[in-house]
Amino acid sequence: MTNEVPISYSRSFQTHLILPPDTNHHNSIFGGKVLAYIDEIAAITSMKHAKSEVVTASFDSVDFISPAYVGNILELEAMVTSTGRSSMEVYVRVMARNLKTGELRLTTESFVTMVAVDESGRPVQVPKVYPETERERQLFETGSTRRELRQAKRLNTKERRRLLENLE
Repeated sequence: MTNEVPISYSRSFQTHLILPPDTNHHNSIFGGKVLAYIDEIAAITSMKHAKSEVVTASFDSVDFISPAYVGNILELEAMVTSTGRSSMEVYVRVMARNLKTGELRLTTESFVTMVAVDESGRPVQVPKVYPETERERQLFETGSTRRELRQAKRLNTKERRRLLENLE
């Protein structure tokens, strides 16, 4: 396994047309539909990076910034921005393109943690990443802060579970 690969190595893109069954009563796409697209592209990107099966460990953040409507084209881009031993942080950006006006808007940004696993579901080591562009460098350099936040959240979640189990 190569020890280090560029962030661009596993960058992935998806395009989806928003159809009426994908939308709510405002004719904007269901948030859950967008989450499913994010999970799928995060999995594809991390599988390309790890060259193995993966599981979703967490949706670390999802920011719905603006709506996307029936007839818009969703353009998703994902990249592995930082890695641990077996974990990968995947940044996903979702843009909505209005084909009539040409307008392109940011609709959603998300960070997802994926874990590479073998056939038995045990974690396996993944290559490190390095940035090549300024955008990649910014995402890469801020990865350690996001990792600390994830670790603090995990500790908080464990403590909450422990407290709640004692109440039952």
